[in-house]
Amino acid sequence: MKIYWTASGEVHALKGIDAVFPSRSVTAVVGPSGSGKSSLLRILAGLDLATAGAVTIGGTNVAGAKARALRKVRRRFTGYVFQRPSDNLIPYLTVEGHMRQAARLRRTKLDSNSLLEQLGLQGRARHKPDQLSGGEQQRLAFAQAVVGNPYMVVADEPTSELDSRSAAALLETVSSLTDLGVSFVLSTHDPEVVKMADRTLHLRHGALEAESHEMRTLSVIDHSGRIQLPPGALELFPDRRGVIQVDSEGVRITPP
Repeated sequence: MKIYWTASGEVHALKGIDAVFPSRSVTAVVGPSGSGKSSLLRILAGLDLATAGAVTIGGTNVAGAKARALRKVRRRFTGYVFQRPSDNLIPYLTVEGHMRQAARLRRTKLDSNSLLEQLGLQGRARHKPDQLSGGEQQRLAFAQAVVGNPYMVVADEPTSELDSRSAAALLETVSSLTDLGVSFVLSTHDPEVVKMADRTLHLRHGALEAESHEMRTLSVIDHSGRIQLPPGALELFPDRRGVIQVDSEGVRITPP
């Protein structure tokens, strides 16, 4: 749960999200503006704290962590990629310089040549960000995010600033990087991201509405037994009342 306090009262940005992000997988997070995507990503990346509940990354519960503990989470366990490619980079550092800086922050050894080759940046090691295309900048952002093999890399709309060709190349990059054991969580409005993801979380009004996996969409039932209906199904219940029938074949919910 995540609550923000404003002059007009409480804003419940997230309401009891219950989700697991497996290693070596890509999860897309979708939903309209205000659905809670950014709040969820910031909590997963250790940039913000949940108001209540548990957030476990690599076996460590980071909910309620102090500032020092959160810095450790960001340094060792997670990576974050901003929407605009240039926002992820330092103008005066070369590609190789970004990789070395990431290794220093993660306190790990670096084999940048193989990683840059995997991402198609092997010929760009001495180039600075303004000498790279937008797609190359974003691939570099992901390259430095996975240095040291963090448990999770979170990215906010990573393809929104890219043309279709650059976006496709970036998605191939993300798919290949799962071999490192990293879990990727990408907020998006891009159907191509949803198509390549292993599963998709659908948020609405701060709650987990549904989870799509292998061409199936599953509605989510919370701990109190409440179920989120998709907007199309909700239109069948204008009075917000339904008849529930339980039999040997399952549970059916029909309009009264």
